Amino acid sequence: MKMSSIVGSLVLVVIAVGTARASDAYSRTEAERYIKDSEAAWAESVTSNDSSVVKRILADDCVWVLDGEVVDKPRAVLEAEHGPGDFLSNHLDYAHVRFFGDTAVVQGSETWTRKGGQKGHFVWTDTWVRRNGKWKIVAAEDVSVPITP
Repeated sequence: MKMSSIVGSLVLVVIAVGTARASDAYSRTEAERYIKDSEAAWAESVTSNDSSVVKRILADDCVWVLDGEVVDKPRAVLEAEHGPGDFLSNHLDYAHVRFFGDTAVVQGSETWTRKGGQKGHFVWTDTWVRRNGKWKIVAAEDVSVPITP
């Protein structure tokens, strides 16, 4: 009787662990679509004062290096709320996503136009981590590259 209780308990533990792992699983296809859509939305939001994208996709502990300057989430949100600055447009060119378990490394590019007609690219790498079932950017690095005629 004691042995059957032990076996029964072990079976329950195995089932619980298997269920937890199954619920932690995610669809890479859906995750990649969400990440790419979010990257495109972030690029487009540069020309508006809609900070909702930045609030949604940046982790609270995100560190963003923009042209050598460190920006945290509160500053990124504040800058997004104050509007477009001198950007007239900014569009995602591409985003290449690679998964490493609950981490995704995304490398991409955007093309922008500023007031006065200056054009350029942001070339960037973002690191996304899946926490509590949600994908968030924990690290980002962007470099501006002007397009010369």
